Amino acid sequence: MRTVLATLAFVLIGSVASAACGKDTVWLRGDWGQIRFSIELADTPEERARGLMFRDEMPGQHGMLFVYEVPQSAVFWMKNTLIPLDMIFVDRAGVVKHVHHRAIPGDLTPIDGGRDVYAVLEINGGLAQRYGISVGTELRHQVFSDGPAKWEC
Repeated sequence: MRTVLATLAFVLIGSVASAACGKDTVWLRGDWGQIRFSIELADTPEERARGLMFRDEMPGQHGMLFVYEVPQSAVFWMKNTLIPLDMIFVDRAGVVKHVHHRAIPGDLTPIDGGRDVYAVLEINGGLAQRYGISVGTELRHQVFSDGPAKWEC
């Protein structure tokens, strides 16, 4: 019986760990705690170009994670975007380097995320401030597994 329970516990722990690092989930942590977002992954040029355009709404704990092939300069805008967004610019290690709060729907002003950006997490406007997401916050997602991540999957 102990062997069966131990095996079951191992399987459950493994399932939880792999679910925590699934393609459709990103975790963020800081001195304020942890939070999970369900995400869509935009990792092709076409997906990144379309982003969250033409959407009337997005559920509260959802977002889109834009991932580049290599770290680079990243500049976004809000053309054809109908909802206010927070843009969280992240380096290869999964560490937040810049947060742009409440980007204005439809605004064509360039939003510069800086250099060496590997990923950008877009969430509903105001949530970064509400949860305390700021420079230094760490992200956990499978795309950061190959880098020098501090919070590996």
